[in-house]
Amino acid sequence: MATKKTATKKAAIKAPVNKTAEPVAATKKVTVKKAAAKKVASAKKATTKKAAIRKTMIVAKCDVGFGNTLFIRGEGAGLSWEVGTPMENTGTDEWVWTTSDTSTDIEAKVIIGDEAWAEGANIIAPAGKKTLIEPSF
Repeated sequence: MATKKTATKKAAIKAPVNKTAEPVAATKKVTVKKAAAKKVASAKKATTKKAAIRKTMIVAKCDVGFGNTLFIRGEGAGLSWEVGTPMENTGTDEWVWTTSDTSTDIEAKVIIGDEAWAEGANIIAPAGKKTLIEPSF
């Protein structure tokens, strides 16, 4: 007759472990790595903010009437006194023109439909800054 063989389980003998030495060292390494990662992330955010500031923006607050477009003409950052550049309508009475060229200040004037010039003196927009105007026609 056949006899069944059964496996016997032996209890594993574990050596005593010093629980305080290794986990503390591992925790410190993780903390240092997290702190370094936070510094890198904050440096990237600061760089992004600096890049966002490096634009010249002219914002005109005026109602030009339904169906009309506000244009800008001038000197600097690719503008011309001969041909107007359309501004972007960002609200019911807000028009924006933005450039990343911050090499020089901009002298400009806004025009409804590239035909009706705003009254008053030309706009002087400092390079790298936001300039808010409220033209009248």
